[in-house]
Amino acid sequence: MEATRIDIPDHAPHVLVVDDDRRLRDLLTRFLSENGYRVTAASSAAEARSIAGSFVFDALVLDVMMPGESGFDYARSIRATSQVPILMLTARADTSDRVTGLEIGADDYLPKPFEPRELLLRLGNILKRAIPIAGASAGDAPEIIHFGPFSFRFDRGELRRGDEVVRITEREREILTILGSATGDNVPREALSGNGAAANERTVDVQINRLRRKIEVDPANPLLLQTVRGIGYRLVIDR
Repeated sequence: MEATRIDIPDHAPHVLVVDDDRRLRDLLTRFLSENGYRVTAASSAAEARSIAGSFVFDALVLDVMMPGESGFDYARSIRATSQVPILMLTARADTSDRVTGLEIGADDYLPKPFEPRELLLRLGNILKRAIPIAGASAGDAPEIIHFGPFSFRFDRGELRRGDEVVRITEREREILTILGSATGDNVPREALSGNGAAANERTVDVQINRLRRKIEVDPANPLLLQTVRGIGYRLVIDR
């Protein structure tokens, strides 16, 4: 079994890279290590599963097309028990693959070939969104919106149901920020599309449906995150 771990400070984020291409694994291991990450690499989902029993990872960089268990299948099994950020890689950049990854619960999606710097930026973004901002003092006056039993705090990008933090992905956080900033007004679908690999209307609908499953009693009949026919969506905020 192959596993590569770079010995850098223990406080650095620990990333698991899973890809059957040895050259790419070595490249990502070296590049991420040089940019301050602890990195463990695996050549298959089975190897990654074995390694994951010994370490706690802050994020996964996961290839879709691998022999045996695919990246989609492995991501689906991870999401059954964990909300660890997942950045998926694939040589297949068609919309159906992007939608599948987002439906499973991936946080972002990067088609091959890619610039290592772009991967670094995307990885940094999903980690920043997943880890609450530290150091906010008790005297700060954070902006918060309330909708049903939920609250969303803009400065931390934090969604809560009562006192319980609800884990959300980077894209879900972006969508809540945009909808919440509209203070209950209608938001066009294109304003929610973002500018990354998932930037199209179909993937916005997928993300909205995923978010509804976290905040709606009946996602098929939403009361909080409503569809505005012919326009987009609105978040029903408590006044």
